[in-house]
Amino acid sequence: MADAPTLNPFKISQKQLDKSAAKLNLDPQVHALLREPMRTLEVHFPVRMDDGTTRPFTGYRVQYNDARGPTKGGLRFHPDETIDTVKALAAWMTWKCAVVDIPYGGSKGGVVCNPKELSASELERIARGYIRAIGRFIGPEKDIPAPDVYTTPQIMAWMMDEYSKITGYNVPGVITGKPIPLGGSLGRGDATARGTVYTILEAAKVLGVNLKGTSVAVQGYGNAGYFAANLMEELAGSTVVALTDSRGGVYSDAGIDPETAFQHKKNTGSVSGLADCKAITNQEILELDVDVLIPAAIENVITQDNASAVKAKIIAETANGPTTPEADDILYANGKYVIPDFLCNAGGVTVSYFEWVQNIGGFYWSLEEVHERLRDKMNRAFRDVHNMAEENKVDNRTAAYMVSVQRVAEVMRLRGWV
Repeated sequence: MADAPTLNPFKISQKQLDKSAAKLNLDPQVHALLREPMRTLEVHFPVRMDDGTTRPFTGYRVQYNDARGPTKGGLRFHPDETIDTVKALAAWMTWKCAVVDIPYGGSKGGVVCNPKELSASELERIARGYIRAIGRFIGPEKDIPAPDVYTTPQIMAWMMDEYSKITGYNVPGVITGKPIPLGGSLGRGDATARGTVYTILEAAKVLGVNLKGTSVAVQGYGNAGYFAANLMEELAGSTVVALTDSRGGVYSDAGIDPETAFQHKKNTGSVSGLADCKAITNQEILELDVDVLIPAAIENVITQDNASAVKAKIIAETANGPTTPEADDILYANGKYVIPDFLCNAGGVTVSYFEWVQNIGGFYWSLEEVHERLRDKMNRAFRDVHNMAEENKVDNRTAAYMVSVQRVAEVMRLRGWV
């Protein structure tokens, strides 16, 4: 899209904050503090490669606000990682933790690298090198990383092990998203998608929509998209009619079986070419005449250029930042019900919080307990945001910010920061 190069994710996050601050009549001192991260760390560390050479790698860790508790946020391994992306994601994590009312602030981190070009042993050395570089700045009572783009439970295991070596004792609570035998939580695998579907179920209630038989389109058929498609069929009785990934997409008004599509993607690398389906693009899927649209791919896909063509009644943002501020205004004016990203996809951090609680307590929950606690958290958060939107006649994203910013600001005042 023509305007994509000018979209700075951190400036977008600031613009969204400014909008809610105006609605809240937020103390200018609090507003000023919340517009910038409290701590921004950039590190450079050496890694021995498989060919015997040593390469320097750049890593980031941004701790946005810790008024409500230790900061929490994922770690990305990505060749295009930038400090502005990390700052924006750390800000959104702050609001995400506050909107679901868990006792965390927000953070985010990343290493500039291309995991597709690295061996498993090189990935391990990068993971351990990054932890050695930032180790003094993290901890279960300071800042708790988690997996994100191109990082895995195995990478979290190496990082936890390295941190434990530095401290001299096991510290499972320093990182979440770990493998189950190493203190991971049951229910983490589909937590983001499950949280998304729980909010869609609640949205359908307030809109008076019966989801059984409704049509669903999922842009981005990765981990979250796959689970979201499955759970929309399982929990809502909906029919998935369109799926896309980075290489293309498919549509069938008769419905697409999520498992068949997933196996096809595993075998071929893409959902494209799935039998008995029509080919569609990532742009076209956003404009399909469906009941529920789930953007689960990348940021800034719904813009002022295409927002007026979005036909779905419910837009559930499983991806981070899929809608620009200008597009938000258009969707709201057109009566679309947007479940904003930092509410919609908060299931992941919520179950990460559950993992941290279980690590600290040394007592682990059943899958049913995790699902029940997650549903309760997501439903409460949804109601808080929906009620704020109704009372103040604002769009849901502004309402979610208002709920979150109000909670962070209250704690900052109680602590005497302003």
